[in-house]
Amino acid sequence: MAIGLVVGVLVIAGLGYGYFRYQWDKVSSNPCTTCVAAANGQPYNVLLIGSDSRVGETAAEAQQFGNQTNAGGQRSDTIKIIRVDPATGTASSLSIPRDTYVTVSGMPANSQLAGDNKINAAFGAGPDALIQTIESTFGIPISHYIVINFFGLQDAVNALGGISMDFPYPVRDRDCSTGVCYNNSGLNIPTAGCQVLNGQQALALSRSRYYQYDDNGQWISDPSSDIGRIQRQNLIIDAALDKAKSTYNPFRINTLLTSVVHDFSKDNALSANDLFSLAERYKAFSGSDLQAYTLPTVGASSSVAGSVEVVQPDEAGAMITQFLGGTVGTITTPPLDAYGEPLTVPVGTAATTAPPSTASSTATGSATATSAPAPPAVPSYDPVPC
Repeated sequence: MAIGLVVGVLVIAGLGYGYFRYQWDKVSSNPCTTCVAAANGQPYNVLLIGSDSRVGETAAEAQQFGNQTNAGGQRSDTIKIIRVDPATGTASSLSIPRDTYVTVSGMPANSQLAGDNKINAAFGAGPDALIQTIESTFGIPISHYIVINFFGLQDAVNALGGISMDFPYPVRDRDCSTGVCYNNSGLNIPTAGCQVLNGQQALALSRSRYYQYDDNGQWISDPSSDIGRIQRQNLIIDAALDKAKSTYNPFRINTLLTSVVHDFSKDNALSANDLFSLAERYKAFSGSDLQAYTLPTVGASSSVAGSVEVVQPDEAGAMITQFLGGTVGTITTPPLDAYGEPLTVPVGTAATTAPPSTASSTATGSATATSAPAPPAVPSYDPVPC
C-alpha cells in the first residue's frame, strides 16, 4: 500500500523518474520462482503481503509489537491481491482472510506448517510458498509481490503527516480470549469525531482483531473479527491514498520516500519503470475508486488448526471469476472445510450474474459460477475517511 502512495505522490507532485528510481533501487529484491509473467499490456496481479516479522525492529517497536523471542518466525498478517488492468486504467483488490483453511503448498513435507493449515502459515517459508498456495487453492496467477513489514504503514502515515478518519464512537482493542483481557493491537481512540491519526494509531487500527466501540458507556465488540479488520484496512487505504494525492510538499515527499524504502521487499522482476508508468496512468485515481473484494468465508473450528475461516465455495467462485474477469487458473488443492475435506469451488470463464441454480460443481475450467455477493456496507461503528 505504502509503495503505491509513494509512486502516486511522486507523479502528482511532478517529480521525475530519476528521483524515484534512486529511492526504488534501495528496496530489497529477490527472485520469485512461482510468479507468472503477464503478457505485455494485459491485466496482472500483485500480491501485497503484510508481514508480522519482528526482524530489524527497534527496542521501542519490540515493546509495541513483541520480539523474536515471544513472536518468532513470520506470518502473513495481511494478504491482499491487487489486480491491475493497464488497458482500461482500472484496479481492484481482493483480500484473503489470514485464517482461511487451506492445504499449504511449497513447503518441505517434514515442515510442521505443511499440509492442512491457515493460509497465513504459508509465509513461514517465504513469499514463494504463499504465492504457490494462492495459485493452487484459488487459481489466481500472481505476477509480482511486495512484502510490507509492520513498520511500513506506520512510517508512511507519519511521513504523510497523518491520515484523517471520522470515528462515530470511541474505540479500543480488547482481547479476552485467554481469560485475561488486554489491548492486543494498542488501539485506543477515546473520543469520537474526525481526527488525524499518526502512524502508530493507523497501524493499531489496521491490526485490531478485537475491535470494540463505546455506545453510551457500553463497550460492544465487532463480531466479524478478521473480516471487520479487512474492511477497516480498506478504509485506511482510502484515507491514505487521498492524503497522498493532496501532499504536494517536496520535503514531505522526500521524507516519505526515505522512511519507507527499508520497510519493503519485492520480486526482482517488478521494476521502477513498471510502477512509475503505472502511476502516470493512475494519477487521477482516488481511494474511493478502488473496488475492494473480500473472499467470502465463515468462522469455524478445526481439530487441526483451531479457529479458522472456511471458504463459502459458490460465493467465492463467483467472486474470483468476477475479480479476474474469467481468467481463472487450475485449482489443484481446493480450500478445506472445517473437517479438512476439500471444497468444490465453481469458477467460470467470464464474470457472470447467473442465478445460483446454474452453478456447476466443477472446480476449474468452463463452469458458470453463482453471482458474486455485493461488497458489504461499511458498519455504522467503523471510522471512515474525512
